Amino acid sequence: MTKKQFSSSRLGLGISLVVLGLILVSGRNRIASNLSNYTFVSEPVEIQGFSVSEVDETSLPKQIIIPSLGIDLAVKQAKVVRGYWEVFTDSAGWGEGSGIPGEAGNQVIFAHAREGLFLPLRRVETGMKVYVLVEQAWYSYEVTEVNEVYPNDTEVIAPTEDERLTLYTCSGFTDSKRLIISAKRI
Repeated sequence: MTKKQFSSSRLGLGISLVVLGLILVSGRNRIASNLSNYTFVSEPVEIQGFSVSEVDETSLPKQIIIPSLGIDLAVKQAKVVRGYWEVFTDSAGWGEGSGIPGEAGNQVIFAHAREGLFLPLRRVETGMKVYVLVEQAWYSYEVTEVNEVYPNDTEVIAPTEDERLTLYTCSGFTDSKRLIISAKRI
């Protein structure tokens, strides 16, 4: 191969790489703009099987702390709106109709998988401690299971006979799955 042929080959390779880069960047931007509407909010969890009744405000979760992950969040009551729980951009939500700390039932606390919210849950491990504060008391839980499910697998948040804490957030490529953390009171 002559010096001129080698230079032409390198030039052709360089141009090919630039074109490929432009194709990838423009395609990524198009995918990102299509996926920007695919969020936890746009695909909320349909609520089935929960009995929504009046509860004493002092027994509702107000704060959740997972020290080993640096999570310390306010928890708001997420009301059922048109069959779906509200989702907040600035705090975790306790699903109205789900269990109450200290009582039998599946209490569901959820938040976006974003920095400052539940993003650190991606590093959760069994055995980690979770603390839930209500107005007058702290409840301690230990993580027993970590699962990833599809959004339509809602049995993981269904009511239970035992006292259980279920943490719920997005995961997977483009938030296509849900990270489910189950914890038992200790």
